[in-house]
Amino acid sequence: MAVFENGSVSLHYDVEGDGFPVLLIAPGGMRSANELWTGMPWNPRSALSGAYRVIGMDQRNAGRSTGPVGADDGWATYTRDQLSLLDHLGVERCHVVGMCIGGPYIMGLLTAAPERFASAVVLQPVGIDDNRQAMYDMFDQWVGMIDDAHVDMSDEDWTSFRSAMWDGEFVLTATAEQVAACTTPMLVAMGNDLYHPQSTSRRLAELAPNAQLVEEWKQGEALVAFDGIVTGFLAEHTP
Repeated sequence: MAVFENGSVSLHYDVEGDGFPVLLIAPGGMRSANELWTGMPWNPRSALSGAYRVIGMDQRNAGRSTGPVGADDGWATYTRDQLSLLDHLGVERCHVVGMCIGGPYIMGLLTAAPERFASAVVLQPVGIDDNRQAMYDMFDQWVGMIDDAHVDMSDEDWTSFRSAMWDGEFVLTATAEQVAACTTPMLVAMGNDLYHPQSTSRRLAELAPNAQLVEEWKQGEALVAFDGIVTGFLAEHTP
């Protein structure tokens, strides 16, 4: 475990293995923390650390990380954190692997700094498809876990922050036009539930010009095959 102190933000992260770097963005919604990879159908910490330098971070105010919260915060706040950590570690270019909320985070990174990412693996991305209230409820549960540490935030401030995160459409951090313009090689493992609608995965893979969709990947022979698909994909796009 290590920590990057960036002004008032304290970002905790783990570095495992050696080789070309891979940034991990964990599942868990607003609670996205590196330890949550444990128990996932496919765990990149164990699958990739033998061949890559795997960098797994806790997002601000999730897991071990802390930071200020403001009414004007949104996806860009987290994008800055993620890029700042790469800068701190001297990583000029890497792969990025993310699950759940990692989908929007990845599209935010690929929109803001596409030159820094050799490829992206997107596992059951969060997206909007008749599920906005569920996203609000998830956000509100997270607020209930951290609000005692942010007493300066009013109810109106929290609502503003929630709207900035979850009032968008599709994959939240990129429009259909921006996804269609994204040439980064991308592997999309399909989601199929309330928070990770199948439609988001399919549309992401259809729009991105260098994307590949994997529909079955979570169990049995499909999971065994998926490990080889991911490792082959990353090897193909490792400089």
